[in-house]
Amino acid sequence: MTQPRVLILRAPGTNCDVETAFAFEQAGAATETLHVNRLLERPSLLADFQIACLPGGFSYGDDVAAGRILGNQLRNHLADQLAQFKDAGKLILGICNGFQALIQAGVLFDGADAADQPATLAWNDSGHFEDRWVRLGVVRRDCVFLAEIESLELPVAHAEGKFVARDQAALADLQSRGHVALCYQSATGGPADYPDNPNGSQADVAGLADASGRVLGLMPHPERFIDATQHPQWTRRDASRPGEGLKLFENAVRYFR
Repeated sequence: MTQPRVLILRAPGTNCDVETAFAFEQAGAATETLHVNRLLERPSLLADFQIACLPGGFSYGDDVAAGRILGNQLRNHLADQLAQFKDAGKLILGICNGFQALIQAGVLFDGADAADQPATLAWNDSGHFEDRWVRLGVVRRDCVFLAEIESLELPVAHAEGKFVARDQAALADLQSRGHVALCYQSATGGPADYPDNPNGSQADVAGLADASGRVLGLMPHPERFIDATQHPQWTRRDASRPGEGLKLFENAVRYFR
């Protein structure tokens, strides 16, 4: 396959679908944006794609909790199709609100029951929306999206991005099983305090992967840094190089080549 097909799944309130599709297209993929209601009407449509992406935004206005309604739709109506999608060796990416939805749907935890979910994303410790650039260290090197990446700088924009494990045992289990994929880092590459860790996430967790490494959810926005000029300090950097976020999308496309 030379050009994988990417499903960009949007819902009422999604607002990063266009730039996410553009990022995948810059990486060489063909994209189609689909409203979740169309997929609920015809779940078989999912089989036409090789990559599924849940972009950022405020699905359903973040009513109840961020990503909760979309996540419940995925869990209650599309669980079988998503499981088949994963079992077929395909890729799933959730960015910001999409990450929140993947957690609520249990996709990152291999279908864990909603009552036994090992972690969630809560309100930022600051109590308000955080919009800033952060440094990330890659923990899960065998995750398809993160191949050949050691660290990267990306923007965050969220109010409910604090990773919280159910308890210390659940956190240790997620770490030992390789679910932690990305962590916030300080400028020196060590553990991060606020604002390097913008939300107070336990263990500085910024992204999770499933056991296969083919499903990734992350709070930062890689689609907002695919061109050098998107960085606030681009005039003091090498503007001929692409933005660091583009590599995630290129890795996904390369996986099918």
